[in-house]
Amino acid sequence: MSATPAFYILHGDDSISRDAALERLRQAMGEDGDLNRSEFDGARTPAPEVLAAVKSLPFLAEKRLVIVKDLIGHITRRGAGGTGKIASDRLIDELPSLPAFARLVFYETAPLDEGNKLLKAAQKMENGFIRRFSAPDNLRDWLRNRAAEAYEAEISPRAASAISDLLNYDEHSRNARGKNAARRRAAMLARSQALLAADNELHKLVCYVDGEREIGEEDVAALTPYVPEANVFEMVDALANGNGGRALELIHQSLHDDPSDAGFRLFALIVRQFRLLAMTRDHLDRGGGAQGGAIAKAVAVQPFVASKLAAQARRFNAMQLDAILKRLQRYDQDMKTGRIEPRLALDLLATSLARG
Repeated sequence: MSATPAFYILHGDDSISRDAALERLRQAMGEDGDLNRSEFDGARTPAPEVLAAVKSLPFLAEKRLVIVKDLIGHITRRGAGGTGKIASDRLIDELPSLPAFARLVFYETAPLDEGNKLLKAAQKMENGFIRRFSAPDNLRDWLRNRAAEAYEAEISPRAASAISDLLNYDEHSRNARGKNAARRRAAMLARSQALLAADNELHKLVCYVDGEREIGEEDVAALTPYVPEANVFEMVDALANGNGGRALELIHQSLHDDPSDAGFRLFALIVRQFRLLAMTRDHLDRGGGAQGGAIAKAVAVQPFVASKLAAQARRFNAMQLDAILKRLQRYDQDMKTGRIEPRLALDLLATSLARG
């Protein structure tokens, strides 16, 4: 690899770090960078046009920067056919001989497979720089480091766990390591979106606390738009205690706080909660450890969530949870076939599950 790369490949599902790297390249062009910078959409711009742009002599400058988004992913995707192969071969042939003033950046918004033909060829070239920006597996540690480094703030472990749990980040990370390629790519996309959402929430929390104290779990509950997830535990508590009125109140509050949800999302969260409770109840009935760590391992959730699951699972027996899950399955089928509106299904659910 040369000291001054002529081309860069930036890819991966950590869009925050990837964007920061791209911005550094833009800034390195100096004050007159706009005169010698071009940006293209790789799905619409042929590879020869991109190469022609980066080979054009810079105007009163030493470098020319060309940024092309998702070109490699587009021409090497399944179904790209002969056109994609021709474009890939053209790049493989010409990248090693780019002029010294060239700065060609392949900005890929999704991770490229290690077996990608163009990526493998580029890795052998001496004039390129390749970096994969992978989203962290552990969002909690990332949030605490991000708070300190980017915002000069502190966030408690429980608050960081709350954000991670509300965004289902651990589930996305597990799926991103799966064997099915299509599901793995979908999980990486979901994880990338969750990382952005987490950073947005962190920024709002930093502004909310304004350096007066550490960001706490109560701040997350007060400020996050993902209130439905936070309310599900209390909602299930209300159902377990036979308080159908309180369960309905929480359902209506959650839907009010998230007007984009017609009811499907909240229903899915309730289904997920009762599935976790059934798994926890089964673990306990089989003699499994009742501590948060043991349940967290058995059910594949964080200890922060496991401790709450253990308390709730003890309020139901296995037969009750099985009957509830069957009822949820019937409501789900009725909603998907249009026999009942989601919001009405939620109301009936709270009324029917509340125990007297």
